[in-house]
Amino acid sequence: MSNVLETIMTKAAALNKNIVLPEGEDKRVVEAASKIVKQGLARITLLGNPEEIAQNNPGVDLTGVTIVDPKNYAKTAEYAAMLYELRKAKGMTEEMALQTLHTDYTMYGAMMLKFGDVDGLVSGACHSTANTLRPGLQVIKTAPGIKTVSSSFIMVAPNGPSKYNPDGVAVFGDCAINIEPSAQELADIAISSAATAKNIAGIEPRVAMLSFSTKGSGNDDKFFKSVPKVQEATAIAKASAPDLKLDGEFQFDAAVAPEVGKLKAPDSTVAGNANVFVFPNINAGNIGYKIAQRFGGYMALGPICQGFAKPINDLSRGCNVDDIIAVVAITALQ
Repeated sequence: MSNVLETIMTKAAALNKNIVLPEGEDKRVVEAASKIVKQGLARITLLGNPEEIAQNNPGVDLTGVTIVDPKNYAKTAEYAAMLYELRKAKGMTEEMALQTLHTDYTMYGAMMLKFGDVDGLVSGACHSTANTLRPGLQVIKTAPGIKTVSSSFIMVAPNGPSKYNPDGVAVFGDCAINIEPSAQELADIAISSAATAKNIAGIEPRVAMLSFSTKGSGNDDKFFKSVPKVQEATAIAKASAPDLKLDGEFQFDAAVAPEVGKLKAPDSTVAGNANVFVFPNINAGNIGYKIAQRFGGYMALGPICQGFAKPINDLSRGCNVDDIIAVVAITALQ
């Protein structure tokens, strides 16, 4: 286990947060719930029928895990009444609200989160990203001042600190959710990614807005306007978070190599020593993090969801038990 992940686990354990796992039907989730409680990483609320969970996981000790069955839990009617209030303008009836909570356990977990009965939600082991994020967008909404839900990866260097990565860890955003973000969305991604760097990765953020251009060296104004978009995003982010060390637009080498940064952007405090990287779109972000992972041997923790008013995270459907444990720890820190 990397030092970064160990630190995240230690910090999470000290907070003793209650995280809801809606997918009690998934054996990986049930095993992870057991291990998380035994390790003291967090308190766990698991959704599902207790008899079915026990029957399907005979070897798993669930002592200390709170199992809530949405079909007969004492607060289900209360959650349904609030869901109806939140969604009636969209055509939801009281009956539909109750029916939704009896069948859509991710929505049920989101209502527990809305009520403050749990501190965070982790889902997605056997549901799509859309199924995990939709309840968040519908009932939890975005954090104050942020209009965009986004994602980032904490990228952990295989051999610790190095010349171009003195922290030994970096944050890449957004590599998983926003396909072609607008300037405002890029600014939101930058501010949210900086918060992830500080609160979870434990590093002081220095944010680079990435492009194929450095400070106007390249332009595609005639065709795609991607460089002007990054320039505009940089201006919006600086105005929204004036105390944040953030600059751009930068090519990747100008963002990480001190010698290139000094040459191309001599007046910048970020050029040459950035540790948070905001990609112009999902093509660049997804390709970038996978190159770092496969060629560079970096460990990619995430995607971590950012921008919700309360912590929600999406698992990969190919996740293993250790992945679920790591995401629960990250969610506790959010």
